Amino acid sequence: MLQTITLCPGVTLRCVQSSHFKQGRISLQFVRPMTLQEAAMNALLPVVLLRGTENYPDLRQITMRLDDLYGASVGDLVRRIGDYQTTGLYASFTEDRFALPGDEILRPVAAFLQEVLYRPRLEKGVFCEDIVESEKKNLLADLQAQKNDKQTYAANQLLKHMCREDSFGIPRLGTKKTIEAITPETLYRHYEKVIKESPVELFYVGSQSPEEVGNCLAPLFSGRNGALPPQTAFCGGEESHIREKMDISQSRLHLGFVTEITNRDPRFCAMQILNHIYGSGMTSKLFMTVREQQSLCYSISSGYYGSKGIMVVAAGIDRKQETTARTEILRQLQLCKDGQITPAELENARESLISGLKAVPDSPGALESYYATAALSGLSMDPETYRRRLEQVTLADVVAAANTVTLRASYFLEGL
Repeated sequence: MLQTITLCPGVTLRCVQSSHFKQGRISLQFVRPMTLQEAAMNALLPVVLLRGTENYPDLRQITMRLDDLYGASVGDLVRRIGDYQTTGLYASFTEDRFALPGDEILRPVAAFLQEVLYRPRLEKGVFCEDIVESEKKNLLADLQAQKNDKQTYAANQLLKHMCREDSFGIPRLGTKKTIEAITPETLYRHYEKVIKESPVELFYVGSQSPEEVGNCLAPLFSGRNGALPPQTAFCGGEESHIREKMDISQSRLHLGFVTEITNRDPRFCAMQILNHIYGSGMTSKLFMTVREQQSLCYSISSGYYGSKGIMVVAAGIDRKQETTARTEILRQLQLCKDGQITPAELENARESLISGLKAVPDSPGALESYYATAALSGLSMDPETYRRRLEQVTLADVVAAANTVTLRASYFLEGL
């Protein structure tokens, strides 16, 4: 059961107390509005912080300290959740009840996080230039890897053009230009702003009580006045249909749809089931018909971004099949709107979603991901409530959800 505590203004701790795991987990996220000016710096900041502190100035000494903490691990955490971007850290560690008599783990881990956050290794009053440049190269390499993966590249291009007037079109890691422009001075000024102003979301899963965890983490923060605007549904201008040619063997066709239904809407579960019936998984209409029966594509799937009310279809096709594949993809959606959904399709989709929810309590990482993302996106259901509402969705609910979906954009990466 989730328990929520306000440690001070702007700092929220969410806890799931459980004795099922040998390891506990803490995540610490500074929450920022998603902007092109900040995206790259938010992505770069936690990895730079993890390169060295005053007392542990290099990776070797950081590793040695974590080894002393029963092999704890600490990593960077950068997420895009609707209109927000988070930048922060997570820590996984052995529970105190498995430590030797007289040893503690949670408090020293919290103290280490405090060290990473507030005592970074500096050079002339700012971040070390060699560390910043090294991590910039890594970030640029990540961007290049996304471009080399044509499915990821096409997905990013679709959202970039479709959401050109919406924050959801901003790349999570920034752009090549914004990464290259970062200096040790600009990153350090941004760090000071993030630390002082940003609302903070903390999450803990483990056996210790929320009060004990709050006492450990409260010294890390003071109150802050920054308030985030509420999450918004998709907002965009005119339809966008983009074509690009590239020397590749398999073309990529990506379609972007919008719906008024977000995860803050009572119809959200119906929309989730619709997405599974339509294109998510190997029993979906798109997979069974467009791929298996008609052989119009090599791969095909749909995905639904509930925080914004966006559904996308991604297909790998032969370029000569573009018109036929596009027509069939839209026809399958129309079948959903017309209510041509079998009982088996409805139940397969429902069971697939419920199966995923049943797996959430199986690991600290899954619990952290579910609750930390839900809190920021506006989803107000715990997994059990979510499951019950999925069970209540009827065929009529799914058909009604389908009829809110409209095509908004397309992106075709055409092979030569």
